[in-house]
Amino acid sequence: MKIAFHAPLKSPDHPVPSGDRQMARMLIEALRLAGHDVGIASELRTFSREASDAAFSAFRKEAEAEIARVRRLWQSKGPPDLWFCYHPYYKAPDLIGPALSAEFSIPYVTAESSYSFRRNLGAWKLAQDEVAAGARQAAVNICFTHRDREGLEEAIPEVRSALLAPFIDVSPFRDLRRSEAGGNRLFAVAMMRTGDKMDSYRMLARALALVADVPWTLTVVGDGPARAGVSEAFSAFPAGRLDWLGEKPPQAIPEILAGGDLYVWPGCGEAYGLSYLEAQAVGLPVVAQHTAGVPEVVRNGETGYLTTAGDIDALAAALRHFLVDGALRRQFGERARRFVFEQRSLPAAAARLSGIFAEFVGSAK
Repeated sequence: MKIAFHAPLKSPDHPVPSGDRQMARMLIEALRLAGHDVGIASELRTFSREASDAAFSAFRKEAEAEIARVRRLWQSKGPPDLWFCYHPYYKAPDLIGPALSAEFSIPYVTAESSYSFRRNLGAWKLAQDEVAAGARQAAVNICFTHRDREGLEEAIPEVRSALLAPFIDVSPFRDLRRSEAGGNRLFAVAMMRTGDKMDSYRMLARALALVADVPWTLTVVGDGPARAGVSEAFSAFPAGRLDWLGEKPPQAIPEILAGGDLYVWPGCGEAYGLSYLEAQAVGLPVVAQHTAGVPEVVRNGETGYLTTAGDIDALAAALRHFLVDGALRRQFGERARRFVFEQRSLPAAAARLSGIFAEFVGSAK
């Protein structure tokens, strides 16, 4: 099929790297691998940090102009076979896809659409109304986690939904294996910002303090506006135990991770966390919390340990298990690598997307 792709939160071509941009790009690659002709239909970004009536009205006007532009293009060159919207939610609704899909009688599909009852305030209520209408119209709403699927179906019981497990492009990891130089080298990859990320950094620091009697070093890849707060959280540790690499380009991450022994990131509020999959792809076991979307990307007791949310003692105990037992790390790491390569790769995602389209989209065309 010819697919019009749109990501209202952040275009795949946006200059600032993020997990959202990465997933948008990988979805396009998976769709192409499944045999589809995918093009970015619009660069319109409808992201608003605050519930602002003025901002929403401005987005409406921009959307009307964008609909008119795309309409003229499709009238001239012909419409696509399907509109695919990635990650519409209360801060970034799709204000163009549903209207164009209805006008040109093509299926509308979403991926990672979400609805939050507690966000029904002001302009965000208006935005969520758009998200809900799009979810109802969609031939299928593709969800990456059971948690998101249950939330969407609770809010909008009549939606059609399907699961697509989070995935990564494993090709940069194929020739990389964790080095066996020895040492308890812990790695974390995360932006430094307030909220859930800062909570995770603080939790990690407190857990590491409980295993200070065991040798380890922590390498952190990431930077951001909360850098000072992160540094303060780890200020009690000797400088030799910490290695701050700062922000690194995505293409550098695989080789960096290959120098580690264990990936540790609490994952407070984590949607699912592609970094967990990247770490496992080089053979690193994972220590994190059993919370939010983390269980969708880490197999508890098989590829890592997931501890009860908020339990710092349990997080530290899981760390200690791996720190004192190299054979255990290797066993979990080998399973982690197989898990990602066999079940969470682009080919696996492409095959799953083909199955979803066969089930939901064929009858909707």
